[in-house]
Amino acid sequence: MSEKATDRRIIRTKRMIRDALTVLMEEKGFEGITVRDLTDRANINRGTFYLHYRDKYDLLEQSEDEIITEIEKLTLQVNLKDAFNYNRQDEPFPFIITLFDYLLENSSFMKIILSPKGGVSFQLKLKDLIKRTFSKNILANIRIEDMLVPAEFLMAYVSSAHIGVIQHWLKTGMEKSPREMALILSRTTFLGPGYVAGLNKHS
Repeated sequence: MSEKATDRRIIRTKRMIRDALTVLMEEKGFEGITVRDLTDRANINRGTFYLHYRDKYDLLEQSEDEIITEIEKLTLQVNLKDAFNYNRQDEPFPFIITLFDYLLENSSFMKIILSPKGGVSFQLKLKDLIKRTFSKNILANIRIEDMLVPAEFLMAYVSSAHIGVIQHWLKTGMEKSPREMALILSRTTFLGPGYVAGLNKHS
């Protein structure tokens, strides 16, 4: 068997195990899951499972890290000039469309891992990634003295707001398209909640 075919088989096997983890976390919560549950649901033997993971905790951590790594790769597509100068109301920031496309593609796992059943570990990792991305592409290119609030509070607000919007979208069935969600998040992030709420009309 060629190396490429072997790699594809490993990817397919690990995806089956992650899919099994997703379903079982929804059914019984992470702590209630056993390796036997995972191998039965994924239709593999225990030896195959232990080729890739030490235990269920290693499976969860690797699954979380793989998602974070993939999202981090997407952040490399951010055009710094576009991010810094974005102020359109009718067109979503392109990177955010890509992000929601990815979330939709992986919605089953993202929905459970960002829910109370998924714990806080992944949320903390995702918050850290959002903060690093925002700092690199926005904060690094503005003058601190021009800011109306301290940078660390702004980053905390942006990261929590992004995750909150994503969680709400996943929880409510993803009725809006990735483009619609990208427009909502783009407007709120770059124009501000006060502006998108129409408060400026009454000032």
